Amino acid sequence: MLPGVGALIDRIDLFFYDMRMRIAKVEIDPRIVIVDIDEKSIDEIGRWPWSRDVVAELVRKMTQTYQAQAVGFDVLFAEPDNSSGYARLEQLAQGELKSLPQFGRQLQQLKSQMDYDARFAEALQGQPVVMGYNLSNEQDAIAKGQLPRPVFTTADLGGRRLDVISWKAYGANLPQLQQAARSGGFFNPLLDSDGLIRRVPLLAQVGNGFYESLALASARVALNGKQIKPVFLQNDAVMSDAQLRDYGALDSLAMDVKPEPLFIPVERHLTALVTYRGRGGPHGGAFRYIPAVDILKERIKPGQLSHQIMLVGTTVPGLYDLRATPVSPNYPGVEIHANLIASILDGDFKQRPEFAVGFDLVQIVVIGLLLGLLLPLMGPLWAILFAGASALAIGAFNFWLYNAGGLVLPLAMALILVAALFIFNLGWGYLFEYRNRKAIVNLFGEYVAPELVAEMAANPESYNMEGESRELTVMFSDVRGFTTISEGLQPNELREYVNAYLTAMSEDIRGNRGTLDKYIGDAVMAFWGAPLTLPDHAARAVATALKMQQTTVLLNADFVKRNWPPLKIGIGLNTGMMRVGDMGSKIRKAYTVMGDAVNLSSRLESITKVYGVGILVGQVTRDAAPEFIYRELDRVRVKGKNEPVPIYEPLAHKDEIDADTRARCEQWHAALQMVRSQQWDAAEQAILALQAQQAHGLYGLYLERIARFRQDPPPADWDGVTTFETK
Repeated sequence: MLPGVGALIDRIDLFFYDMRMRIAKVEIDPRIVIVDIDEKSIDEIGRWPWSRDVVAELVRKMTQTYQAQAVGFDVLFAEPDNSSGYARLEQLAQGELKSLPQFGRQLQQLKSQMDYDARFAEALQGQPVVMGYNLSNEQDAIAKGQLPRPVFTTADLGGRRLDVISWKAYGANLPQLQQAARSGGFFNPLLDSDGLIRRVPLLAQVGNGFYESLALASARVALNGKQIKPVFLQNDAVMSDAQLRDYGALDSLAMDVKPEPLFIPVERHLTALVTYRGRGGPHGGAFRYIPAVDILKERIKPGQLSHQIMLVGTTVPGLYDLRATPVSPNYPGVEIHANLIASILDGDFKQRPEFAVGFDLVQIVVIGLLLGLLLPLMGPLWAILFAGASALAIGAFNFWLYNAGGLVLPLAMALILVAALFIFNLGWGYLFEYRNRKAIVNLFGEYVAPELVAEMAANPESYNMEGESRELTVMFSDVRGFTTISEGLQPNELREYVNAYLTAMSEDIRGNRGTLDKYIGDAVMAFWGAPLTLPDHAARAVATALKMQQTTVLLNADFVKRNWPPLKIGIGLNTGMMRVGDMGSKIRKAYTVMGDAVNLSSRLESITKVYGVGILVGQVTRDAAPEFIYRELDRVRVKGKNEPVPIYEPLAHKDEIDADTRARCEQWHAALQMVRSQQWDAAEQAILALQAQQAHGLYGLYLERIARFRQDPPPADWDGVTTFETK
């Protein structure tokens, strides 16, 4: 793992470790009291440091009046107290006033009252008091004061080595004070990489001796313990002799208390994790703060404080021993010791177990397999819910192990893995969907309008190019007299002519959700109803055909200005079942339609010129789009089909047709019925009347047929069907 990644994971794990303590319920611990040298005490007694006779009186009150189990000083007394003037008087007695023996004798009688350090030492004598001191590894640090007796030495280890922090210097208390006290303890914490205090050494090495922390010494004195011993693993078949001599073989520290020894687990460097209780301070912590002046003046009833562990510290600005901790950036240093003492008394230490790495590996494998298999099977919403639920379950299980078993186990990698798998799955799904969308665009972008492609891409799994049978409406459109047009134009002009025509027709088709199939020279093939399902495909096709005829009028206005021949197109429409899909050879394929209904549409387009109309539709198309007005032209039998089919010319939408056109349409249908009933004279008169109103090739066609039928009457079984032998 890269160092930067490892550091990030460690920081995340530390964050979760800190959060566990921030959300923990805070309860006041009645066993430990902080005797606070606060502003109230300084206002009444005077500025700090107080004279040692005041501190001596404070010790007597705590140990005798209030019967403290132990008193720990988170305060250092490294310099002599000369505030009484005794030292100066002693100099005079040995100097300028040496000739006055009576002065010297009188001074000796006053020594017990004026030697405040002696009075302080006298108050400490025989009492359960632990003096605090500081260790240092500064370059220019020197040893000052006197250390307490070590709890054990290197000679006691029998050649074993301990993973412990060694210190070369110290700032300790005056020898007479330390000698009078029951014990002493250092108050040096350890800073993590982020500058916060999460661990405190329980033991430290100075020279050949091992010394207790203030918290450990205070707890030992309170429990009336005499010794602290290291406990090593025995008969460990996994470890070599060399490893057994190192920290890896150390199990815990043992305190010889009654009725059974107390075992204190340790971590690297013989440290213990601090379980912070509350935010700290007089109003946010788990420990009661009592002003020192209230102890001195016995304002607290003895029964309220008897047999408690008292830690002496200060909260005065400028003297406040503030530390940065996971629960507060300004945490009282004295309360760190209080938290450790509470953990020792309860035997409740949070530990990073040796199997933490293995546990992390197992949970990563399990999570990876579980999420790796299940997430791809879920939709986005379920994937979000499942990943979130997994993260909550992992976190809850981790917190349960912390609260129930005191185990500090890795959490960051598991949560990062959940997030990574979720993001990967989301990204892969997005990529897969993007590829599907892109595939849809690539497949259908040439056939349908961009807005339809976007609509299809929103649900790509519903569209493919696989062949299927579906009812569609197909269109064929062709330019009338294209050969003549091409002969009359220069090649560049012809290219512009055709491009203008094809572009305009294609825009009309795609503008009404049609699928552009192909260009066949000057012909255009299109269909409606695939790939996008359109219930009204027939109506859209008819509306498009009418629009294309209107577009030719607009194009012709421009063509005339450019001295180009006018454009006329014929359009055939037919609706029916047909095969649609990707068809062709291994060399080239296209998304197209095939079937009898397609062939009929092509035939209808071919015979538009016979009837002199721009659009022809079949019976099915007419029935599927009843919102238009149609003129029936004939019943025909086209080449390749035996069954006759009615053919119609769509005139306009019912809401858009004018009264004259509607009337002529009805007159024509009456005339057509006369033709089919062989009423030649009446039919001829009706058609001539229509021709007088409006010239149309259809009328001329039927007048020629009437003339031919008069000369050569149809057979008796004539069904009125016109048969076309050519395409």
